Order: sequence, then C-alpha cells, then structure tokens
Amino acid sequence: MDLNRTELIGRLVKDPVSRKLSNGQKVTTFDLATNYSWQDIKTKEKKETVDFHSVVFWGRTAGVVEKYLKKGSRIFMSGRLVYRTWEDKTGTKKYKTEIIGSDLIMIDSKNRNLKKEELTEENITIEEVPVD
Repeated sequence: MDLNRTELIGRLVKDPVSRKLSNGQKVTTFDLATNYSWQDIKTKEKKETVDFHSVVFWGRTAGVVEKYLKKGSRIFMSGRLVYRTWEDKTGTKKYKTEIIGSDLIMIDSKNRNLKKEELTEENITIEEVPVD
C-alpha cells in the first residue's frame, strides 16, 4: 500500500476564498505559511525561512474554513499532495502543487469547541478543483 500524506502547522497568509461549483459542491482555498529554522554549520548563526503551501478543502470542512478562519489563523492540517497541469487561455502549460485537506484542527483557542460533525470528510476528485 502506498502513502501520500502531508501534515502542517502554520498560519493563513490571507483570508480563505470559497466557491460553489455548478454541481453545488463547496471548495475553499488558501495559502498556509510554515516556518523552518536551523543553525548554519559554519557561522553558527540561526537562519530561518518560510514556505508557502496552497491548500484546498471541500464540502463541510470548506464551509468551516470559510466561517472560522481568516488571515493569521493558526491551524494544524493534514491531507495529500497533488500535482496538477493545465493549459491557460493562451495555450501555455501551467503547473501547480496543492494539498487537498482531509483533517483540520484550529489551534487558535476561540475555535477549539467546534462539533465533530462540522469536520466530516467528503469524497472529491482532483479534476473538480477550479483553476485560477
């Protein structure tokens, strides 16, 4: 059996964006920033970098993200990595790496008491992800 699982703790870079597709399904996207720090071997200086991750949530969890999260919200999330390719209107091939979220824990204390039913995972296919 194969495994494709990603777990992140970070902060939303900006407010989430939600859309309702023609089939009625809700999708919410946002960028998540994660920090990484290390000590330079030669200079012993502390270094730090930030990575930005594109995240997509579907269905009920997409609604929870839209309702409760905003720029700066700190979350723990897990999901699976996907790599998409498409052609834009000019025929140029585009590439995007995303995390399709499956689990979400809001670390900010004001959002910790949500009902588990609000975070139920729904089945989706990657072909349904809207392209910006």
